[in-house]
This record gives sequence, structure tokens and C-alpha cells, in this order.
Amino acid sequence: MKRLILTRHAKSSWDDPLTPDHDRPLNERGKAAAADLGQWLASRGYVPDLVLCSDSLRTRKTFSGIAPALPGAPELELKPALYHAGADVMLAVLRHAKGDVVMMIGHNPGIADFAAKLVAKAPANPEFMRYPTGATLVADFAVEDWKDVTFGSGTVDDFIIPREIVA
Repeated sequence: MKRLILTRHAKSSWDDPLTPDHDRPLNERGKAAAADLGQWLASRGYVPDLVLCSDSLRTRKTFSGIAPALPGAPELELKPALYHAGADVMLAVLRHAKGDVVMMIGHNPGIADFAAKLVAKAPANPEFMRYPTGATLVADFAVEDWKDVTFGSGTVDDFIIPREIVA
């Protein structure tokens, strides 16, 4: 059994219109949401062995906001290929993962498409298809190795968006 925690980066800042997209930081709401997500993940035992993260600033800062709440220190791999990746690229990256519980942190619209294609049945949450900032899916796969994951093979364990987390 393998578990994937699929997180869209938290809310980013648009304060400086000259900042390149890749270098946009989190805004205050995003920083708070990342910390809340970390607490939520830890409280439910959703703790990754490995984090595959886009190399953008906002995805890296999302992980640094989540990480303090997690027991232990998951291995972090920055993956430039995840920056604005589509579903096929995200699946290809995942298929090379090691560990039993992997977290991926990426961007829309690719991450929403990836989440929708991965699971056999979408969660009832009306926000799932939109996959707003901070949205997090936890899905299980009945496989021995990540290379065997296919679209439509995941079972949803959980799905949440930051504003639904009761601190």
C-alpha cells in the first residue's frame, strides 16, 4: 500500500507585480494556511517519508510552513519538472518516488487535473475540482511500488482546503 498527499501551494502574494511568477512568496494568509495544514496532517497521522516539491518559492515556503508540525523530518526533493506540470508529468515524477507515504506540492491547473485523474471516485467536497490554494488530497493506492500507480487507481482517504480546518 502506498499513500499520496497531494497539496497545492498555499496562497501566494501578488504585492509586487514585477516579481517573476517562479519567485512569488506566500502572503500572510498563505503562511497561516500552511501552518494549519501541517497541524491537520500531523493530527491525522498523514506524515510523509518523502516530499516531492516544485522548485518555485511558493511551493517551498508551503512546505516550510507545514514541516514544523510533522514528526520527524521527511526527505525533501525539489523537482523543477513539477513547476506548472500537467497530470502526465506529475504521474511520471511520482512513479520514481521512494517511500510509502509521499507528499507532492505543486500548482494549478495541473494539480487539479492530476488529482481528478488519480482517484477512482472524487470526494464529495464541492471544492475538489477547483483545487484552491492549499487544497490537500490524501489517497491510497493498492500497489507495492509507485511505478505501478495508474490514473483511476487511487482511493480517497481525505480532502481538505485550509478554510475548512478548525484550528
